[in-house]
Amino acid sequence: MTRTFPLRAVLAASLLAATAALANALDGVLEVRTAYVNVDHGVFKLHARVQYPENEDIRAALADGVTLMFDLEAVIARERRYWFDADVVSVTRRRELTYHAVSDRYLVRDSTGDSPQESYATLHEALQAIGTIDDWPVLVEPQLSPDARYRVSVRASVRRGRLPDTLRVLMFWTDSWHRTSEWYSWSLPV
Repeated sequence: MTRTFPLRAVLAASLLAATAALANALDGVLEVRTAYVNVDHGVFKLHARVQYPENEDIRAALADGVTLMFDLEAVIARERRYWFDADVVSVTRRRELTYHAVSDRYLVRDSTGDSPQESYATLHEALQAIGTIDDWPVLVEPQLSPDARYRVSVRASVRRGRLPDTLRVLMFWTDSWHRTSEWYSWSLPV
């Protein structure tokens, strides 16, 4: 006796399996390890170290053509005593990671296209490069008032970017592959 399955059930099972694999891929450490700001000629430059999850599921998703987006958000807010803090600056640095099967390399580029694309031999090297932020200008001194106190907050996130056509057909209505770290905050010395 041959057993047949309706096409809808097969597609639903495939979607659930693909979604579960992608959701599990983000398991692991995602945190801002360190962050600080230094001032260079009136420009406040952010330095941060972020650890992103790294596992075989991420490697497999990249090998299947999934693009990963990595965001680093920085918010500088003026602290208020009796009201909510007022955001002075809110900026995001977005980078994307893809895998190039022909060259067997991991490719990292800024979404703005301002800097050149970088190539890495291993996923570990690529994630370390994405998690290393140096001399990112986030604020200029005239934006600050000398008699106010300010708080800097930084957080990282990773999400699924573009999908290849074969996966897009199965997953066009889901966006469950997203993870964000806790805020890393400190007072800004002015």
